[in-house]
Amino acid sequence: MENNYTQLCVWPGVIVGQEEKEDFERYMLDAFNTRAKYHTEVQTLPDLDESGNPVPDTGGRNDLFFYVHPEDVANFAVPRLKMGIRWWEDTVGYNDNRHLYTEEFLNAHPLTW
Repeated sequence: MENNYTQLCVWPGVIVGQEEKEDFERYMLDAFNTRAKYHTEVQTLPDLDESGNPVPDTGGRNDLFFYVHPEDVANFAVPRLKMGIRWWEDTVGYNDNRHLYTEEFLNAHPLTW
């Protein structure tokens, strides 16, 4: 969590960069009427086959992580879907994509439900 911003979101395949985080936050406010705080960006790990082995030529996607202010979650919930933005809980909890992120990252961002 970041300064009372409690809902962690994942925007797969998006690159912002530390230098542009204020522009990103301004964009979220303008486009979605949502207060957001840039958190980090992570390169995904490879997909896994049925045996748990890495699938060649997968992984390496840049995922953007940011927090949304709790008062803005309701008005952001539906519009985010058009952009492919997901709640962290959906990404790793419901859709079982834990394999895309390191254990260190998963441990630092526990599910909140």
